[in-house]
Amino acid sequence: MAVSSGRAAASAALLLLLLLATELGTTTVAEAGARTCSSQSHNFKGECTSRTNCASVCKTEGFPDGKCKTRFLMRKCFCVKDC
Repeated sequence: MAVSSGRAAASAALLLLLLLATELGTTTVAEAGARTCSSQSHNFKGECTSRTNCASVCKTEGFPDGKCKTRFLMRKCFCVKDC
Protein backbone atom coordinates (compact mmCIF):
# COMPACT_ATOMS: atom_id res chain seq x y z
CA MET A 1 0.00 0.00 0.00
CA ALA A 2 2.96 2.34 0.59
CA VAL A 3 3.96 2.15 -3.06
CA SER A 4 0.56 3.25 -4.35
CA SER A 5 0.34 6.13 -1.86
CA GLY A 6 3.84 7.24 -2.94
CA ARG A 7 2.72 7.16 -6.57
CA ALA A 8 -0.40 9.12 -5.69
CA ALA A 9 1.70 11.78 -3.93
CA ALA A 10 4.09 11.95 -6.89
CA SER A 11 1.17 12.23 -9.31
CA ALA A 12 -0.40 15.00 -7.24
CA ALA A 13 2.92 16.88 -7.10
CA LEU A 14 3.36 16.52 -10.87
CA LEU A 15 -0.17 17.79 -11.47
CA LEU A 16 0.48 20.78 -9.21
CA LEU A 17 3.71 21.60 -11.07
CA LEU A 18 1.93 21.38 -14.42
CA LEU A 19 -0.81 23.72 -13.24
CA LEU A 20 1.75 26.23 -11.93
CA ALA A 21 3.78 26.05 -15.15
CA THR A 22 0.64 26.61 -17.22
CA GLU A 23 -0.35 29.63 -15.12
CA LEU A 24 3.13 31.15 -15.38
CA GLY A 25 3.19 30.57 -19.12
CA THR A 26 -0.06 32.44 -19.73
CA THR A 27 1.10 35.38 -17.61
CA THR A 28 4.34 35.65 -19.55
CA VAL A 29 2.56 35.48 -22.91
CA ALA A 30 0.14 38.23 -21.88
CA GLU A 31 2.98 40.54 -20.86
CA ALA A 32 5.03 39.69 -23.92
CA GLY A 33 2.16 40.78 -26.17
CA ALA A 34 2.16 44.34 -24.78
CA ARG A 35 4.82 46.35 -26.62
CA THR A 36 5.84 49.88 -25.81
CA CYS A 37 7.11 52.51 -28.22
CA SER A 38 9.30 55.42 -27.17
CA SER A 39 10.17 58.76 -28.70
CA GLN A 40 12.56 61.40 -27.39
CA SER A 41 10.69 64.35 -25.94
CA HIS A 42 10.71 67.50 -28.06
CA ASN A 43 9.89 69.86 -25.20
CA PHE A 44 12.01 68.54 -22.31
CA LYS A 45 15.03 70.78 -21.69
CA GLY A 46 18.26 69.76 -19.97
CA GLU A 47 19.38 66.49 -18.46
CA CYS A 48 16.64 64.13 -17.28
CA THR A 49 17.04 63.47 -13.56
CA SER A 50 13.40 63.00 -12.53
CA ARG A 51 11.00 60.51 -14.07
CA THR A 52 8.10 62.54 -12.67
CA ASN A 53 9.18 65.69 -14.53
CA CYS A 54 9.78 63.70 -17.69
CA ALA A 55 6.32 62.11 -17.49
CA SER A 56 4.71 65.53 -16.93
CA VAL A 57 6.32 66.97 -20.06
CA CYS A 58 5.41 63.85 -22.06
CA LYS A 59 1.76 64.21 -21.03
CA THR A 60 1.73 67.69 -22.58
CA GLU A 61 2.98 66.04 -25.80
CA GLY A 62 0.10 63.53 -25.80
CA PHE A 63 1.93 60.54 -24.29
CA PRO A 64 0.75 58.71 -21.16
CA ASP A 65 4.21 58.33 -19.57
CA GLY A 66 7.88 59.20 -19.82
CA LYS A 67 11.19 57.67 -18.72
CA CYS A 68 14.74 58.94 -18.37
CA LYS A 69 17.19 56.97 -20.52
CA THR A 70 20.93 57.31 -21.00
CA ARG A 71 21.77 58.27 -24.55
CA PHE A 72 25.33 59.15 -25.58
CA LEU A 73 26.39 59.65 -21.92
CA MET A 74 23.46 62.06 -21.33
CA ARG A 75 20.19 61.33 -19.52
CA LYS A 76 17.37 62.23 -21.90
CA CYS A 77 13.60 62.16 -21.51
CA PHE A 78 11.79 59.61 -23.67
CA CYS A 79 8.02 59.56 -23.97
CA VAL A 80 6.46 56.09 -24.01
CA LYS A 81 3.12 54.62 -25.03
CA ASP A 82 1.67 51.23 -25.97
CA CYS A 83 2.17 50.49 -29.65
